[in-house]
Amino acid sequence: MRKNKKWFWGILGGAAVAATVFGLVFGKKIKTLYTSLNSFKNENLAHTFQNTPSIQPTKKISRGAQAYQFEKGENRELADGFVFDGKRYSTQEFLADTKATGLLVIRDDEIRYEKYFAGGDEKTLFSSNSMGKSFVSALMGIAVSEGDVKSVEDPIGDYIPEFAGTKLADIPIRACLQMASGIDFNEDTDMSGFSMRTLMGKPAMKVIAKYGTQEAPYTYRRYLSINTEILGEVITNATGRSLAEYMEEKLWKRLDAAEDAYWTLSNGKELAMGGLSVSLRDYARFARLYLHEGNYNGTQILPKEWVKDSLDVQAEYSKPGSNKDAYNAIGYGYQWWVPEGSEGEFMAIGVYGQWIYVNPAEQVIIVKTSADPDFMEKGYELKHVEFFRAIAREI
Repeated sequence: MRKNKKWFWGILGGAAVAATVFGLVFGKKIKTLYTSLNSFKNENLAHTFQNTPSIQPTKKISRGAQAYQFEKGENRELADGFVFDGKRYSTQEFLADTKATGLLVIRDDEIRYEKYFAGGDEKTLFSSNSMGKSFVSALMGIAVSEGDVKSVEDPIGDYIPEFAGTKLADIPIRACLQMASGIDFNEDTDMSGFSMRTLMGKPAMKVIAKYGTQEAPYTYRRYLSINTEILGEVITNATGRSLAEYMEEKLWKRLDAAEDAYWTLSNGKELAMGGLSVSLRDYARFARLYLHEGNYNGTQILPKEWVKDSLDVQAEYSKPGSNKDAYNAIGYGYQWWVPEGSEGEFMAIGVYGQWIYVNPAEQVIIVKTSADPDFMEKGYELKHVEFFRAIAREI
């Protein structure tokens, strides 16, 4: 009996020592994990998405010396409602039901409507979530145009040493841009494990290198956020600059953004899959660059051809409805969503209801931010498309 007690207390003491060491080594990371989990409780979402730089580690992206200003008058009336799947929805009820935190509508470079619903204002920085993927796509376009990345047909293994000797090495950059890489990863079931390992200190590329492939590139479109992490690493390794530094020099200051932006860090590096915090008007300034085919007030920041290729969904796997799953109801280009239609619309979308909608036919840009825990409900994206179309037609 005494021997058993000695064994018990020895194990308990060893566990206590291990816990102490673990706490000293990983305490900061555990605290960050706890903060992150608490931040994403439903009741905290609106606050979290407007205060991410004070909650998470971030890197600043400084604005330039001047800001491009949209014209601004009194708010105009929005369309009073829209129809989706045979049912009519009230605009104001829809905004309330989807927990909108901000709505900005611009037509012909004039702000026609701007309203904030949860305490923010024009200077508030709202989390991009996956809208940030479209910014990474723009940075890749610049890196290609300047020759740091030779071609989107290059294999990702040429730029990421951790992939040497793996099945991922030969995947083309373009396949990652189009979410058609074939990597054996499930966005719904594998993301939590990926996030946990990287949070606890393992470099993201070393984690991703362990995944195999489930089919050849360009076979299917499977929405995998790790594709964007790969794109971010390619840009960083090719340019020798962090994503925040590169964006500040090549995009943010050149767009004459009005506010500084911030990029959330994961394990000390920018979270390429969706870590930006940006004001609504600056989201619109970015959208305006694509509306004008990469040209900003006479300066071609992005090649016109890159913008065209970014919105091309002619490939079978890129078309709306491809692969017949929930992620593919809308077409997908180079990290931009392209709905079915004849007006050339395209969108950036982030979880919990973040949207940039661009309608070239109407010369309309709409930015909508939300804190909506029901963003996964059936038809959510397509319902928003009809909402945006109704506003664009009548504003």
